[in-house]
Amino acid sequence: MLNAHSAKSGDAGSQSAKPFWVDLFNPTADEIARVAAESGIQVPPRESLQEIETSSRLRADGQVLYLSMPLALQDAPLGFILSPQVLVTVRYSEVYAFAPVQTCVTKGLYTGSAAVFAALIDGIVDFDADRLEKLSSDLAAVSARAFSPQSTSRRGSKHASGALRESLNAVGTAGDQLSRIRESLLGLQRIIGFVLKMAADWLSAEQKTHLSTAQQDLTSLVDFEAHLSGKTQFLLDAILGFINTEQNDIFKVLTIVSVVGIPPTLIASMYGMNFRNMPELSWRFGYPYGLTLIALSILLPILWFKRRGWW
Repeated sequence: MLNAHSAKSGDAGSQSAKPFWVDLFNPTADEIARVAAESGIQVPPRESLQEIETSSRLRADGQVLYLSMPLALQDAPLGFILSPQVLVTVRYSEVYAFAPVQTCVTKGLYTGSAAVFAALIDGIVDFDADRLEKLSSDLAAVSARAFSPQSTSRRGSKHASGALRESLNAVGTAGDQLSRIRESLLGLQRIIGFVLKMAADWLSAEQKTHLSTAQQDLTSLVDFEAHLSGKTQFLLDAILGFINTEQNDIFKVLTIVSVVGIPPTLIASMYGMNFRNMPELSWRFGYPYGLTLIALSILLPILWFKRRGWW
C-alpha cells in the first residue's frame, strides 16, 4: 500500500503537489517502481533492510540517506530513505508511531521530510519507553509474587509449583521483549547520530535540537533497559533456584522414605525365610516380636532424621 502526503493539501494520496512523505506499507513491485520513477529513489528490498551490518543499515548517496532498523516487538524491519525533498518509509508491519504522525500531516502540522522523520523517531522512542515502563511493572509484579511471605509459606504445594512456572514464563517473555527493544533502541541511536552528522547542512536548528533530545532520551532508555535486563536475570536465577529447591525437597523425601523402608524390608525378608531350624519359627511370641522389630526399624530412623533436622 502506498500513501503519499503532499505539501499543498496535506491529504494522503494527493496528486496535486509533489509529496514530501511517501509511506510504503507491504509495498508491491509496481508501487516500488512507481516511487523510483517519480522520485528517482531506489527503494531497497526487504532482504536489504534486514541486514545487520552497519554499512547496510546506514549509508548515504549524496544527500539521500538510507536508514534501516529492527522494530521493538515485530519481526520486521523499518526503512527510511531521507532527503531534503522527500521521506520514503518502508515497513512490513503496523508501527504505532505512524498513525498519529499521519493525522498531524493531514492537519498540516508537519510539512517537510525532515519534520516528519523527526516526528516518527519521537513516536518510536515514546513507544519503546512505554514498553519499558510496562515491562518494569510486570517484573515488579513477578518479583512481589516470588518473594512474598505467602508464596514462601506455600512453597512445596501444587499451587506454588504452578505459580513458579507462570513466573518463569513471565520472566522469559519479558527477557525476549527486552532483547527486541534493545535492538530497536540501539538502531535508533545509530540512525539519529548518522542523520545529525550527514544531514547537518540541510536540517533546521529546531530539527537538530529535536533529534538531539531524542538521542539523549535514548541514552537514558538504554541504561534503563540494562537495569531491567539485570533484574530479569536476577529473577530468572531466583525462580530457577526455588524450583531446584522444591525438586531437592522432593528427592530428599523420597530418599528418606527409601532409607526408612530398608530395615523393615530386611527384617521381614529375614523372618519370611522358611528354613527348618529357625529358632523363632515355633516361638509363641515370634509374630509380635517381628512386628515390634519392624515398627522400631521404621521409627528409629525417622527420629534420627528429625533430630538431625533433615525432615
